[in-house]
Amino acid sequence: MSKISASMVKELRERTGVGMMDAKRALVEVEGKMEEAIDLLREKGMAKAGKKNDRIAAEGLANVYVNGNTAAIVEVNSETDFVAKNEKFQDLVKNIAKLVAENKPADMEEALKIKTETGTIDSDVIEATQVIGEKISFRRFEILEKDDNAAFGGYLHMGGRIAVLTVIDGTTDEVVAKDVAMHVAAINPRYVSKDQVSQEELDHEKKVLTEQALNEGKPENIVEKMVIGRMNKFLAEICLVDQPFVKDPDMTVEKFVASKGGTVKEFVRFEVGEGMEKREENFADEVASQMGK
Repeated sequence: MSKISASMVKELRERTGVGMMDAKRALVEVEGKMEEAIDLLREKGMAKAGKKNDRIAAEGLANVYVNGNTAAIVEVNSETDFVAKNEKFQDLVKNIAKLVAENKPADMEEALKIKTETGTIDSDVIEATQVIGEKISFRRFEILEKDDNAAFGGYLHMGGRIAVLTVIDGTTDEVVAKDVAMHVAAINPRYVSKDQVSQEELDHEKKVLTEQALNEGKPENIVEKMVIGRMNKFLAEICLVDQPFVKDPDMTVEKFVASKGGTVKEFVRFEVGEGMEKREENFADEVASQMGK
């Protein structure tokens, strides 16, 4: 049997909200397989939909830059949040976004070689590391293109802790595109529409919801109807166009955009540090060490 560590129990509790003993029992039952433990707890009605471990870990900023019919969204990381307030760091992030949009690199290797006023993006990042005194890293970027009869929507939340870039077809109204970007920042959908959800994910969710309903003691003829309803709710929660629009919950995002003559084509949402492990420190120990105790 796999050894169940305290860190595994901690992670499962954070991802599902269940108690320590429930988390440990679930891990023991599935021999330490994290995703299976999440499914088991959901099937028993003890946990909400298991999300990927997306605790905000690294610090830094994200930014968006529009260059005609091309736009770029980038994330640059640092070791502490203090650096996000550093003007040199802020300028570096803005400049990287601008250069990526203008040069349209195919991958990170190509992006790092882009020429700047003082060298390359790579050398500028290294120089910033030396001047600021913290490790700076250009983590990721995406480039979106649009037609003339379309609009980009760029939005930065908390100065760049979250950055969103949207493309709305059928209208050049950038206000509409930005409103959708603000919605994406707040609600964090995973897909534009249900057409983008893989059959594998749909089958997996249906299996979990079916077991959940059966474990609630519902008759099989009722279970099927319950699962259909819950699947529709699941899709509405993860698909942008089906979500109630944050500025007017009486209409969906799709209906809001349609009322302005447009359709949602795509979006990218960067949240600084998502998917990266955060260094955990005991604050009291940190203060004591600073005081030399």
